[in-house]
Amino acid sequence: MSKRDIYEVLGISRDADDRAIKSAYRKLAMENHPDRNPNDEVAAERFREAAEAYEILKDPQKKAAYDRLGHAAFDQTGGAGGFSSAGFGSGGFSDIFEQMFSEFSGGQNESRQGRKGADLRYDLSVSLEDAFSGCSKDIQITVTASCDDCSGTGAAKGSKPITCSQCGGHGKVRAQQGFFTIERTCTTCQGVGETISNPCKSCRGQGRVQKIETLSVTVPAGVDTGTRIRLSGKGEAGLRGATAGDLYIFISVDEHPIFHRDADTLYLKIPVPMVTAALGGSIEVPTLNGKLTKLKIDAGTQSSRKFRMRGKGMPILRSSRIGDQIVEIHVETPTKLSQEQKQILKNFEGQGSVSPETEGFIKRVKRIFGND
Repeated sequence: MSKRDIYEVLGISRDADDRAIKSAYRKLAMENHPDRNPNDEVAAERFREAAEAYEILKDPQKKAAYDRLGHAAFDQTGGAGGFSSAGFGSGGFSDIFEQMFSEFSGGQNESRQGRKGADLRYDLSVSLEDAFSGCSKDIQITVTASCDDCSGTGAAKGSKPITCSQCGGHGKVRAQQGFFTIERTCTTCQGVGETISNPCKSCRGQGRVQKIETLSVTVPAGVDTGTRIRLSGKGEAGLRGATAGDLYIFISVDEHPIFHRDADTLYLKIPVPMVTAALGGSIEVPTLNGKLTKLKIDAGTQSSRKFRMRGKGMPILRSSRIGDQIVEIHVETPTKLSQEQKQILKNFEGQGSVSPETEGFIKRVKRIFGND
């Protein structure tokens, strides 16, 4: 029976790059792996075809030979069914499994070292002021930590773990499945390579116990919602003395009652008295550093006009630069006028045109509707 084109097997084009080749192989191998499809001959054949295709295409010389001669380039080697056995010894399938499928075998670095502890996540809310200036926060987390009574070994005092009889201390066992030799994590020792005959009473042989820990987190100036802070080794303790995982602090910045933030820019809306907007002057503008800064207002300033205050915005994370603050003006119309104030405004209105935008709008409306 003729063999399928290896590009067709992986579902890729002939000009696919190394990344596309590896991605296609990984997807097929994951779907058809014997561990996931026990006693499924169709899946086993697909897995074998995908492995053969990847073994050729990942090697530039083999790929070039296949592109020139097809499967005939490898028939002369006498491999089973035309599938060359060259390269499938110590550096062939074993390399593929170790590099790409450590999740099936339990990880290539687990044996006799135990499994690394899991990474943890903690969500931390900070105020906009804290994000502006930076701060230090104390947090409490419940974490799986190394057992003090047995120093993380899992064995009671006066005893120690012994070599696992099932895997001989390797942490992995091998099983033959047709054409393949599958390597799995030893179920007796869970990949550690050792078993415990006299377990520690505090941790019941796990080498880990639940603890509440208080940690100090330094929040740098300029953080924003979504910023992630990594605390190395502050995650779960590894199994029986293995390396601890990491703790990731995810920052969420609270909404502010006055300021609105967009990246490193702060926005602020400020009401301005009509007289100040008309005659010009200065107003005091709050900033996140807690100080008031004077802002000059031009005569005739209209509502919604924006003023830029450079260097008054948010610090930029891991940078010495600082963003800007945008102040949007809202001209306030006076209310509860006295009779004298009303008369002053009427006299002001009768002294001539002072509202060019209003008059210009009325003229445009009249032109549109033919009321000139």
